Amino acid sequence: MRAARLIKMVLLLQSRPSMTAAELARELEVSERTVTRDAQALSEAGVPVYADRGRAGGYRLVGGYRTRLTGLARSEAEALFLSGVPGALREMGLEDVASAARLKVSAALVPSVRDASRSAAQRFHLDAPNWFNEPKAPELLPAVADAVWDDRRIVARYRRGEREVERELEPYGLVLKAGVWYLCARVAGHGSYRVYRIDRFTAVEPGDERDGRFERDEEFDLPGFWDERAEQFARSLLRAEVVVRVSPGGVRRLPYTVEPGSAREALRTAAAPDGDGWVTLTLPVESEEVAHSQLAALGPEVEVLAPAELRERFAADAIRLAALYGA
Repeated sequence: MRAARLIKMVLLLQSRPSMTAAELARELEVSERTVTRDAQALSEAGVPVYADRGRAGGYRLVGGYRTRLTGLARSEAEALFLSGVPGALREMGLEDVASAARLKVSAALVPSVRDASRSAAQRFHLDAPNWFNEPKAPELLPAVADAVWDDRRIVARYRRGEREVERELEPYGLVLKAGVWYLCARVAGHGSYRVYRIDRFTAVEPGDERDGRFERDEEFDLPGFWDERAEQFARSLLRAEVVVRVSPGGVRRLPYTVEPGSAREALRTAAAPDGDGWVTLTLPVESEEVAHSQLAALGPEVEVLAPAELRERFAADAIRLAALYGA
């Protein structure tokens, strides 16, 4: 809408000493010709927009003009707290709202600190997904995010194994973990909180404006709930144990090779190092197959003592490696 664009143009000029037509066109996503027409419209409406001619020219506000149109809407204020996670904002459909909020905050600041947002962006950036992954936002994420913001129930269909299940959910919060989006929700009528991967949702139907909202439990702590469930999930995967001897170098690398919590716990309860500095410990693992692939990364810095089958696999690996490199 043109009115919103004109307001944004005033805020941009208020937050900076001057801007060229090209800079304004880029920020407003319009042509330079449109910028010229908008500047003329503002001037005719009483906003003192002045155009400097020449190579170093541009547009600026004169006479210390300041607009009062800087109040944050609720959606803008909420999005502002997420502005350090630009990818997440974009995937939830909140990028434009956050941009407007940042612009209003910048316009309200005194000139000496107006470049704070740009300065912070140059010094800190959060890249949430893991390396070597191709993150893809779930198609239904914006609909789920809207329901989270509005405290609105949803009827969600999601894949569970080979079948689809339908649940009525009260969506409490979203979590972005290693590039994967999760919904923390309470099952309507049951009172229990659960975690759902949003990329497994096949359909989401939000409740209506009047009767579809739920009363949020203000005692619910999203970070605390997520930490507890994440720890439970990690521990639930560790169904087997292996006994290993680890060198001093292997001890340093162990938390980066296996599940960090289980590595720390195993090292904490391990016996004292032997005369060569090697530590013997019992390590919880997901399975012998997973342990084989993880511990292989430590090479000669680890010796598997038990179970016997896993030790035999590493011995066979050693023989093959010796054949490859022995010459």
